[in-house]
Amino acid sequence: MRKNHHLLPLLLLSLTFLSFSTVRSDSSDHRYKEGNIVPLYANKVGPFHNPSETYRYFDLPFCLPDDLKEKKEALGEVLNGDRLVSAPYKLEFQQDKDSVPVCKKTLKKEDVAKFRAAVRKDYYFQMYYDDLPIWGFIGKVDKEGKDPSDYKYYLYKHIHFDIYYNNDRVIEINVRTDPNALVDVTEDNEVEVEFLYTVKWKETNTPFEKRMDKYSQSSSLPHHLEIHWFSIINSCVTVLLLTGFLATILMRVLKNDFVKYAHDEEAAEDQEETGWKYIHGDVFRFPKYKSLFAAALGSGTQLFTLTVFIFILALVGVFYPYNRGALFTALVVIYALTSGIAGYTATSFYCQLEGSNWVRNLLLTGCLFCGPLFLTFCFLNTVAIVYNATAALPFGTIVVIVLIWTLVTSPLLVLGGIAGKNSKAEFQAPCRTTKYPREIPPLPWYRGTIPQMAMAGFLPFSAIYIELYYIFASVWGHRIYTIYSILFIVFIILLIVTAFITVALTYFQLAAEDHEWWWRSFLCGGSTGLFIYAYCLYYYYARSDMSGFMQTSFFFGYMACICYGFFLMLGTVGFRAALLFVRHIYRSIKCE
Repeated sequence: MRKNHHLLPLLLLSLTFLSFSTVRSDSSDHRYKEGNIVPLYANKVGPFHNPSETYRYFDLPFCLPDDLKEKKEALGEVLNGDRLVSAPYKLEFQQDKDSVPVCKKTLKKEDVAKFRAAVRKDYYFQMYYDDLPIWGFIGKVDKEGKDPSDYKYYLYKHIHFDIYYNNDRVIEINVRTDPNALVDVTEDNEVEVEFLYTVKWKETNTPFEKRMDKYSQSSSLPHHLEIHWFSIINSCVTVLLLTGFLATILMRVLKNDFVKYAHDEEAAEDQEETGWKYIHGDVFRFPKYKSLFAAALGSGTQLFTLTVFIFILALVGVFYPYNRGALFTALVVIYALTSGIAGYTATSFYCQLEGSNWVRNLLLTGCLFCGPLFLTFCFLNTVAIVYNATAALPFGTIVVIVLIWTLVTSPLLVLGGIAGKNSKAEFQAPCRTTKYPREIPPLPWYRGTIPQMAMAGFLPFSAIYIELYYIFASVWGHRIYTIYSILFIVFIILLIVTAFITVALTYFQLAAEDHEWWWRSFLCGGSTGLFIYAYCLYYYYARSDMSGFMQTSFFFGYMACICYGFFLMLGTVGFRAALLFVRHIYRSIKCE
């Protein structure tokens, strides 16, 4: 990994952590002499359409190597569900082999049944050769008969490795299975199998530095990029129209309002008061459930900071494809390091709202996002253990995560909270709040919270939904996503649209003399998260071939946590924008 010295100091800590977590081959410099053994690790097998449902390679009765050793793994790899073990094939540097037997094996009836079930579900295998990922299917289904009972199931028994080298380095490896060397596993009979492999070495001019490029190119092919840029231009046009439209309306309306109210003061004192100006005594009345409100703001601010840091790392080039688990490591480490921000924001805002019990507020902030995430994790990990899948975290990893939480996250949260309590900032309200709240006039149904949330969430969602498909296809499929720059532009567009739509809805709400805008602005900002979750349902049924209880629960469980995170983050953005706006317009009029 390249060292980047111009990063923010905080990132250096997480970067050093990440540089330990990237995978090193046994010979860490990746240089070999002829005849040297190059490390080949078998990783996992699983149904092609269910990316979360993966099993250890030797859960299927393949040939075992003479010395089966497990590779030590970093935190991110384990979270990613990688379990690397030494593979039974010996691929020495620059040594061709032709149909060399791996082992002769008699498959018992239950072994045959296992392989048949695996072939029926389109199982693929994945390995790493000198840290280059390779995968292939373990067998094929012959669908000659129309009826599923007439299908024939075949297991591949001969693997071809085509390896390209440049001087003393491995550059590329491809795997083919011999379509003629098949074992019939349709019937439950004992079968005698000889597994074979062939190795061919070829020279190439590709430099070592560019050997990972072939994996990232697939997502930035010209036609893919055209779609991405089209989606961005589409979003930008939406944003510009929306922003222009809102800006002109608000400027004109506000200008007229200011003129009208200035005249009103000189003119009719006896006229009935209407509009946003007349609720100035209630607009800065603190919201109900202020502890929960401050906690939500704190968590949202932390998640926003986390997202920004992840984007910085991505744009610097830390998450190249198949840097196993780097993203997971970064998420865990940066989330732990940024918890001070949550503590500080929540407690200082809570104290501004004249809250008294700041300790309880701090506990609420700590549990608001972590609590639901932890409960979801417990349930899904239990499901994975029942399935005996690699997604089930070993006890050691759970201990490490709990330690990070107790030794890093919690102390930073408390420190942030104490700093926030001692900041003694006053809430800047341009108008004094009256003693008794003004009654809110009866409002039509479309001014209720739910219809307003539906309006607020739709526009930001429409700006990102094309990009969502690609992200889903890479997280819950086998596509590779590397165009972080485009994703960053989409993220910025999302923030701008969220802020503007919340400000507009807040203005219309205040104009209708409804002064309870605090929670409303937060909920309207965050409602995009609910739209993303609705998109999950569409994606699952219309765009993916996922099946089975484990994959379904993983998909909907973890997506619920991610969408909840988006809800908190965008809610915070919406509220901050609305607060700036409300302060601005009430500062411009004379409040008596």
